[in-house]
Amino acid sequence: MAGTSVLQRTNFFSPPADPPQSSDLNLRLKEQHCLSLLKSCKNLEEFKQAHAQIVKWGFFWNSFSASNLVAACALSDWGSMDYACSIFRQIDDPGTFEFNTMIRAYVKDMNFGEALAFYCEMLERGAEPDNFTYPALFKACAWLKAKEEGMQIHGHAFKLGFENDVYVQNSLINMYGKCGQIEHASAVFEQMDEKSVASWSAIIAAYAGLGMWSECLMVFGNMSGEGCWRPEESTLVTLLSACTHLSALDLGKCTHGALLRNISELNVIVQTSLIDMYVKCGCLEKGLSLFHRMAERNQMSYTVMISGLAMHGHGEEALRIYSMMLEEGLEPDDVVYVGVLSACSHAGLVNEGFECFARMESEHRIEPTVQHYGCMVDLMGKAGMINEALEFINSMPIKPNDVVWRSLLGACRVRCNLEIGEIAAKHLFQLNSQNPGDYVILSNMYAQAEKWSEVAKIRMEMARKGLNQVPGFSLVEVGGIIHKFVSQDTSHPRCKSIYDMIHQMEWQLKFEGYTPDTSQVLLDVNEEEKIQRSKGHSQKLAIAFALIHTSKGTPIRIATNLRMCNDCHTYTKLISIIYEREITVRDRNRFHHFKDGACSCRDYW
Repeated sequence: MAGTSVLQRTNFFSPPADPPQSSDLNLRLKEQHCLSLLKSCKNLEEFKQAHAQIVKWGFFWNSFSASNLVAACALSDWGSMDYACSIFRQIDDPGTFEFNTMIRAYVKDMNFGEALAFYCEMLERGAEPDNFTYPALFKACAWLKAKEEGMQIHGHAFKLGFENDVYVQNSLINMYGKCGQIEHASAVFEQMDEKSVASWSAIIAAYAGLGMWSECLMVFGNMSGEGCWRPEESTLVTLLSACTHLSALDLGKCTHGALLRNISELNVIVQTSLIDMYVKCGCLEKGLSLFHRMAERNQMSYTVMISGLAMHGHGEEALRIYSMMLEEGLEPDDVVYVGVLSACSHAGLVNEGFECFARMESEHRIEPTVQHYGCMVDLMGKAGMINEALEFINSMPIKPNDVVWRSLLGACRVRCNLEIGEIAAKHLFQLNSQNPGDYVILSNMYAQAEKWSEVAKIRMEMARKGLNQVPGFSLVEVGGIIHKFVSQDTSHPRCKSIYDMIHQMEWQLKFEGYTPDTSQVLLDVNEEEKIQRSKGHSQKLAIAFALIHTSKGTPIRIATNLRMCNDCHTYTKLISIIYEREITVRDRNRFHHFKDGACSCRDYW
């Protein structure tokens, strides 16, 4: 190793037999000079020179100098962990500070296993851990997802009386959150006598890491309610993610305002998060405006904008943004191409999609992944090219996965192609699919064909495997609060007024010539029962609630977790005329903008 020559001269590590004749004052001044040299080091070579001076003058045996040597070499950006470790091993009786330094340094160096090993050695050699020992250890456990080790170390910290130290508690919340133990993270947070901004940030991040977006907003509401905390930038970015997933535009706008008030200049990452929030909350124009005003854009900025335009069905604009990216000299990657191909799929740009797929490999040397093949199957399926899509899958050079077959199955459902749908479902089941949606789609296709015995078989197979269908739901934001509705919902406090509004809406719809489309009410019941069932779709309940609780002309924004049925699509188009409202519906991974009786998808979805 390049830096070990000084250490190998063992005479340097013994106090000089005849130290220079200097007074105590001169020695102290010399030691201060050596330490000053140590602090001014800018690279490893300068550090070795300072190290040699400390050894030469016998200061290495002063624990303060030895500690500074280890810390400078281990924690500096230019440092060397091998060299720092060799210095550490020369210390006869390393104490708490030296062990803490090595643990912190190994965590900084992303060598988390070695950090935990040093903690074990620390305990074996009788060095007493302190409140600075545990935050780094919990960070190591968080990265390793080492739940068991983290709980053991938590026990050590508790026994030593550090359970009320705010830094230890904050790192515990982070560790339990990263290990998926949200109950433990929440318990630590709730038991804190004094919380800091970092405490709130840690528990919000813990909920976000598990996709518990509603809880993120609830905790932030509690934080804001206390009125004495200024949120960190990372917390506000996490809140943007929560607003994005929940389609909570009003809360997203408030978070945007908080960012502008608290941060003098938004960096590229924050600006990209804002664009992502606006486009995924249905505000494409605002997202585009922010994108075009960016002083600097990176690959992620373009990816977010292209994917956002794809979700809104603006395929041609997405391709223009992609061309702009190439003109700026940014090289596309496989993720960018997923967005580009999705844009072609959602907009029905079949020829353009095939051209982009060919260019990806020929011009940019990007080998298509199963995701790209899935996009192409989706592209052909949406265009009604079911047979071509099956041929494409059979010609793939890589084995198709569940996503590819699921895309084909979904297209078969829309096009009522039971024959190929059965082929797609068979491959999914051979892949041991545990997605209940696959079984539900096939069951629904059998129901459409009125093959009720086959429906019963599929449902029995689901029950045998313990697969439960995820219920359809719709989210709508009113007054800064997210309201959730499921089909046939009667649990909402305003249930009676909502169904009264549904009755009034249907009365108005009759004058527009509306007739309920019950073809997708896939139950073996009479027509009247099907009509009653269709009235209670979650999207209709969310629209009714928004009409009651928002003023005339206010846009309505809804997010659903299932593909919109034909009846809800027609229903919403007519409601937009009758009540003179713009209604935006996020239908899983795309948007429908209803205005004046028309939809932005042009009935292509």
